Amino acid sequence: MASKPVSGPAFAKGLRPGLYAITDSQWLPDDEQLLQGVAAAIRGGAVLVQYREKRLDADSKHRQASALARLCHQQGVPLIINDYPQLARQCGADGVHIGQTDGSVEIARGLLGRDAIIGVTCHGDLELAQMAASRGADYLAFGRFFKSGTKPGAPPARHSILGEAATLGLPRTAIGGITLENGAPLIRAGADLLAVIGGLFDGGPEHVEARARAFTRLFAEHHPLFKL
Repeated sequence: MASKPVSGPAFAKGLRPGLYAITDSQWLPDDEQLLQGVAAAIRGGAVLVQYREKRLDADSKHRQASALARLCHQQGVPLIINDYPQLARQCGADGVHIGQTDGSVEIARGLLGRDAIIGVTCHGDLELAQMAASRGADYLAFGRFFKSGTKPGAPPARHSILGEAATLGLPRTAIGGITLENGAPLIRAGADLLAVIGGLFDGGPEHVEARARAFTRLFAEHHPLFKL
């Protein structure tokens, strides 16, 4: 189940509305489960994948990220690296996601080039989003919207920030404790992408494809630009 790219300046560089699958070694603890889990997410309709790894050494991260880049490119889905633009460049990923303390959009752009996808964490702050947009971000990430085991200390965000950020003309990503039960209101509030970690990968690779298809159905039902 795959969606077609949406025309228009907001959805450049292969970005399109849908499920944004983010990996975590808590649920995908080795290379085999990582690749199986991401492959299942893509079969279920994931339109963007992020490699997020806080625990492994540099060589292991490079090995896993390179393998994911090959998998994602074979399936026509962009791969984003969390935090590390240098790793994104080394493994041939399509871009990087940076937090407020992970460097600047300008540095990442200089390293990865104008065609790279650069996403920025904006928490629940419209001023941070405006700043990221002015510096050349390609998508804006807001959250956490719900309690999150991955980032329990992240500040909460209001659903309304998704609508308020619409004037910036960039895809809006919602993140933080998102599940099949609470995702639809975020899409209706303005989320173009739902970034999901535990709500997608918890329970093992054998459940991922079905969950990804269910998230994809949420977009088919609630996002005005989503097309199967």
